[in-house]
Formats: sequence, C-alpha cells, structure tokens
Amino acid sequence: MRAAFDIDVLVAGLGPAGAAAAAAAAQAGARVLAVDRRTEPGLPVQCAEFVPMMLGVDTAAVSTARVQDIAAMDTYVREAAAEITPDFRGHMIDRAAFDAALVRAAEAAGATCRFATLIRDIAADGTVTLADGTTIRPRVLIGADGPRSLVGRAVGMPNTALVETRQITVDLLQPHEATDIFLRPEIEGGYGWLFPKGKLCNLGLGVVPSSKARLKPLLCELHMELVAQGRVGTRIHATTGGAIPVGGIAGLAARLGQTAVLLAGDAAGLVNPVTGAGINPAVLSGQMAGRAAAALVAGDTTAAEDYAEEAEDLFGPSIALALRRRREVLAAYAAGQKPDDAALRRGWIAYSDYWDRTTAPAHDLWEAREPA
Repeated sequence: MRAAFDIDVLVAGLGPAGAAAAAAAAQAGARVLAVDRRTEPGLPVQCAEFVPMMLGVDTAAVSTARVQDIAAMDTYVREAAAEITPDFRGHMIDRAAFDAALVRAAEAAGATCRFATLIRDIAADGTVTLADGTTIRPRVLIGADGPRSLVGRAVGMPNTALVETRQITVDLLQPHEATDIFLRPEIEGGYGWLFPKGKLCNLGLGVVPSSKARLKPLLCELHMELVAQGRVGTRIHATTGGAIPVGGIAGLAARLGQTAVLLAGDAAGLVNPVTGAGINPAVLSGQMAGRAAAALVAGDTTAAEDYAEEAEDLFGPSIALALRRRREVLAAYAAGQKPDDAALRRGWIAYSDYWDRTTAPAHDLWEAREPA
C-alpha cells in the first residue's frame, strides 16, 4: 500500500456537480483533488442534454457546449395533438463538451483532476482507498458520484428510488425548437422525450425499474411513430441510458470520523422527481458544496449545516412538490389501474393543475422545468 497523504478536499466524481465543487473549493483557497472512474469528462453521455436558460446566464461552460436554443415545450398526452407551452427557453448542449469545460475551469482554479481513478473503499474514519492502493484522508469529502453514490452509501444516505432510462440519437428531419414530451400510461413512472440538436435529436424514455424490460420496445414504438410522421430518420447514431434518482433529497451533510462529508447533485438526490432535471441543481449544489468545504477547512464549524440548510431552502420546495405529484400518478398503478388523461396532466409541469396549492417560488418552476 502506498503511503497515505492528506488533502483538504477530496471530490468523488467529475460530472457537473463534482467539477463545480472542485472549482469553487479551489477558488476559495483549499487544496483539492477530484477523481472520476471514467476515462474522460462527460463520456459516455447519459443525459438528454437540455439546460434551462438561467444556467446559461451563470455558467460559461454552457456557451462552450451550446448546440441550439429551445423556445417552447410541446406536450403530447397519449396520441392527442401537442399542447404548447410557449416561452420555455433553454439550450441544448453537447454534454461531453460541457463537462470538459467545467473540468478545465476547475483545473484553472487550482484543483487537481484525475480520471480513470476508481474509489475502492471509504472507511468509517473517512479514509478513502483508491483502486491502486493509494489511501487518502481528506478533511472534507464531497460526494458527487452520481445516483448510486459510493459516498452516499458510506454515510447511510443512498438514493432509494430510481428511474431507468434508454435514449437513442437519430436524425431530425424537420427543424424544431421545442422539447417534446410524451405522456402515456404505458410509460410507467416516467415519460418519453424528443430533444432537438440541430440535425439530430435525442429520443428517449424513462420508467420505473420494474418496467425496465419494456424500455427498448417502448422506445422502438415511439421511434417508429415519429418515423411514420416524417419527423425523424430510421438510423440510430448512438444509444445510451442510465439511472436517475427520483426519491427526493437523500441527504446533504454527514461525518465519517473527523472527515466532514457533503453530498451534491445526483448523489444528494437533488433531481426533480417528475422531470428528472439534474444539470442545473448539480452545478448549483456543487458550487455551494465547494464553498462550504473550503469554509470548513478554514475553520468554520457550521459550514456543513449551513450548506444543508441552504440547499434544502433552494431545492426542497420544487422537489417536494414533484415527489408528491409523482406519488399521485404511481398510486394508480399500485391500485392495479392506469392513470387517466387528467392524472397524467396533473403529474406534469406544463399544466396548471400541477402547480395548484403550491407556494414554490419562480426559480423553482424553472428548476422543475429542466428535463432530464
């Protein structure tokens, strides 16, 4: 075993949350090491690649990775005509380019970023062992390692509910500036989507894990429908998929011995349980966690609790509302039935019924409107 060495902040994961955390902590003066099991940023792409406009205002990486702008959202309930949500503005991005830009920003801030670096174990005292035998005892450990976070499991805060997704990239035969949403009762616990990317589009589905075997045939059916309509081509350029946490906030702050632990992004469950929105809360929570980590290193003993409270205040209302709507829709399946059109509409953000009896602030509406 190699000799242990100390570091101020160790970040597990270099997706949007981890890269943002590494940059923020390094900018605040902390010594930061960030590691990721993947060989390069953002690959494989496991994302529909839409981000809300407000993220583009605040995050330079969006302009680097931008492919096209989005102006509206078109929602299809069963086979009915589209119901248009105007002024639904955002950007389609190249997710790999986006992640790479965030990593470059972290390195420019002074963080050390290592890929192809696997965390093998996290001990109860906070010692982290890498696959090559290197041991690290950080003062702060930030878990930004995705929906099945090893850090989250180590502190007893795993994501407890997931949606399984499958996505293909196909030719887009007609120019399009809207995100298309397909609500159908057979897509249990999720929805279908078509997100345009210039001459291509991402076409996908998400379902509860018990319906995972139906992902491929359901997506094939949707694909062939759109081919018949002359909207997309038959050729599949790429296929991807993955899990999205949809159980609400799993946890934000904990301790392992003398090591403070902060969770951010998907690892913390900061994903909208209805839309699967994850990029915007990942970047924001990563920045917040990075600043909190540096503050802890500098001696601010309340920084972890402050981070948890701030994140709960920022993301909690929209996540709680989405979780409630999700459970309402799933209750029909649990009762041996399928949701009707009214239930599907109440369970989706484009409709006023979704927002009834909520006091969620305006920024939460936009957070909720960022599809997966």
